[in-house]
Amino acid sequence: MAEPGFVRTLEKRDGSALRLQQRGAGGVGCVVWDAALVLAKFLERGAPGRALHRRAVLELGAGTGAVGIMAATLGADVTVTDLEELQDLLNINIEKNKHLVTGSVQAKVLKWGEDVKEFLPAPDYILMADCIYYEESLGPLLKTLKDLSGPDTCIICCYEQRTMGKNPEIERKYFELLQMDFELEKVPLEEHDEEYRSEDIHILNIRRKKSEFPIVRSLTILSDPLERRERVN
Repeated sequence: MAEPGFVRTLEKRDGSALRLQQRGAGGVGCVVWDAALVLAKFLERGAPGRALHRRAVLELGAGTGAVGIMAATLGADVTVTDLEELQDLLNINIEKNKHLVTGSVQAKVLKWGEDVKEFLPAPDYILMADCIYYEESLGPLLKTLKDLSGPDTCIICCYEQRTMGKNPEIERKYFELLQMDFELEKVPLEEHDEEYRSEDIHILNIRRKKSEFPIVRSLTILSDPLERRERVN
């Protein structure tokens, strides 16, 4: 029986191609959005410091899994996450592309704002593509980012800047809240893939502020008791 929907092909630099099943119905997670393509090709381009081989990677709001599966073809050990209703689609796409995977990839349910112990310790990378569009999801998403990220976790967020309706206000609020706990660095457009780039699609590197983590203190005992002092590592 033919699968419902249609397949999106994403060519790789080595001549192979990801085949991504989409669905015509079922919500925003059932299609490959432009921001996912931009982020997937950015990862493949291999910007400096973006070596994914054997790194632990977690994708939030994976939808079709385009970004996470691309990372797995680059050698990463990936967990693609989304709601229960998208697990079938994620697993279809993992199966379609398993011959290209040089790391590993699995799909799991993760609902933003809920317990994340199953996904700890913190991954090396958290990937997000077009996850900023529902105002009611901002709080849960930010909680999940804080719960999942460690001091060395790099969050790579790609989003399309939209000017219609409430989108500008939602984006403003999201980044305002995000910068309370995280530091943001915009990736210049010239570092995006040469073909898969757009002036209104942005990529950010995001990290937890160092002040969010406790300072480890150790007591150095010197030979002379008068010279004892506390040293901050």
